[in-house]
Amino acid sequence: MSDTAPAPVPRPAQVTLPDGRVEIAPGSPAPSGPYTNEDLLPVPVEKRTWTTYNFSALWVGMAHNTASWTLASGLIAVGMDWKQAVFTIALANVIVLIPMLLTGHAGPKYGIPFPVFARASFGVRGANLPAVVRALVACGWFGIQTWIGGEAIYFLAGKLIGQGWADASRIGGYAWTMWLSFAVFWAIQVAIIYRGMETIRRFENWAAPFVLVGAVVMLWWMSDKAGGLGPLFDQPSGLGWGGDFWKLFAPSLMGMIGFWSTLSLNIPDFTRYGSSQRAQTWGQSLGLPTTMTLFAFLSVLVTSGSQAVYGKPVWDPVQLAARTDSTVGLLYALVTVLVATLSVNIAANLVSPAFDFSHVAPRKVGFRTGALITCVLAVLIRPWKLYADPQGYIFTWLGLVGGLLGTVAGILIADYWILRRTRLDLGDLYRRGGRYWYGGGWNWRAVVAFLVGGVLAVGGADFHPLLDGRPLPVLSPLADYGWAVGLGTSMVLYLGLMLPRRRRRAMG
Repeated sequence: MSDTAPAPVPRPAQVTLPDGRVEIAPGSPAPSGPYTNEDLLPVPVEKRTWTTYNFSALWVGMAHNTASWTLASGLIAVGMDWKQAVFTIALANVIVLIPMLLTGHAGPKYGIPFPVFARASFGVRGANLPAVVRALVACGWFGIQTWIGGEAIYFLAGKLIGQGWADASRIGGYAWTMWLSFAVFWAIQVAIIYRGMETIRRFENWAAPFVLVGAVVMLWWMSDKAGGLGPLFDQPSGLGWGGDFWKLFAPSLMGMIGFWSTLSLNIPDFTRYGSSQRAQTWGQSLGLPTTMTLFAFLSVLVTSGSQAVYGKPVWDPVQLAARTDSTVGLLYALVTVLVATLSVNIAANLVSPAFDFSHVAPRKVGFRTGALITCVLAVLIRPWKLYADPQGYIFTWLGLVGGLLGTVAGILIADYWILRRTRLDLGDLYRRGGRYWYGGGWNWRAVVAFLVGGVLAVGGADFHPLLDGRPLPVLSPLADYGWAVGLGTSMVLYLGLMLPRRRRRAMG
């Protein structure tokens, strides 16, 4: 964004309430100027109303979805047994909850979304760097989930309309009716997001229990097909607990962490509506690790059952549901998939990039326009390629995502918790020339930490099937630990670069 008319912008005053939440002081002018719009302004305290239940329901709705199902079932497909898969996923979600709570703290305290929060460390203009990176990742996720939802519509319509729907002429390797289903589901999500955040909150509240019941019904159906629960538990590991398992464990763990690494950054987009720190802390702690582990348990048992019944694991729940002979059962399963996919995709993958793209050009792009940009880019990324192979889905896509976003998380946590001790100036977050302006609106120290951490995290990764080979083979030993490498490197480097600056400012 170019700077024009650098007229001085009034600096709003802020007030801290007894419960620790901060807002623009009554009677003080709201932040204005080229770096703000209505969607980026702090949420007033009276509108921060989300409770512990709202956050828990949000996580239940997001965790109980088809992509989460394929995380666990994909681990079965690559050789783990149910105990190994559940252990890997449970540990990953306990680990990722920590940065989730640390970055989420700024939401209820200041009422600000992620891109504005990132201005404190990257600079008022430099925050566009992590915002765009995270937005592009979310576009990829939105596309994958939309493809899953379109697939559900495709199979559902095929059962209702007949074989002619499934046997339609093919375009790009898929029936044209599959592309139509993809487009229909895409349009449904755009319609919901245009109704705003309150509609999303209400949708999540009822979608959460509906999806959980659907997963339990699917488990009952598969156990009935397998002749009881015994065959679901008895499927052996193809790896054992020796070196073969532990060799696969590290990249799998990083992939599972990478699944929610986007939310570990953009969680302030939701916690900014929190009624208190207690609400977001308990809501997330009760909602994320427990529901993800439970859902993983259900999905690996069903996938193990499919291995017992069909001779090989069917890792895609839509493909699995399509094998039922009961039209009623199929309809229920696929409606559940649709609700689950809507729930996670709108909340996790459309809200946040909409704020991010709005942040790039606040005067021209609002929340709804940002959402539409996300929807268009999600198609251009070709999500059907990313989702086609569990090996590439877990180890390439999720590994790369986790490595890059872990780098951003390290910088945000170091800045907010260690350097600033959770103290921010709301007015300066929107102002040219304030304490977060740095040099021309960019904090080069954060950029250096991001680049170095990102290269170390993903430079040695195998990009197949996206690309052939590893960009920097010398870094391949770090590739299996991408998220941890990115987070740790960027945190240490950022602190090392910022501390001398803070000392000079303190002395001067």
